[in-house]
Amino acid sequence: QVQLVESGGGLVQAGGSLRLSCAASGDTFSRYAMGWVRQAPGKEREFVAAISWNGGSIYYTNSVKGRFSISRDNAENTVYLQMNSLTPEDTAVYYCAARAVAGVVITLNEYHYWGQGTQVTVSS
Repeated sequence: QVQLVESGGGLVQAGGSLRLSCAASGDTFSRYAMGWVRQAPGKEREFVAAISWNGGSIYYTNSVKGRFSISRDNAENTVYLQMNSLTPEDTAVYYCAARAVAGVVITLNEYHYWGQGTQVTVSS
């Protein structure tokens, strides 16, 4: 099974940018579809972005389209989430998730493996 560790969160002003990273270990990274999910205080977890094993298929939730970009480097066993034009509504704990399947996974309960999360706080 794969282990996931997120990094790159922090405090940023509205309009700023952050790049999250998720390092995978324990299995062949290229077997896994990867995704980013977030959970804001008092809210349920929300799908953000997903990428297929080779990066050929990518999907975003509507609220981040044009601002966020998901990518992966299979040689480095890492998936990234570049977040631009951040707003206070993007404040959340961001989780990396994985499933050993072809295609993209956009349903939260279809992911099998989760990281511990990294906090992103956007101040107004």
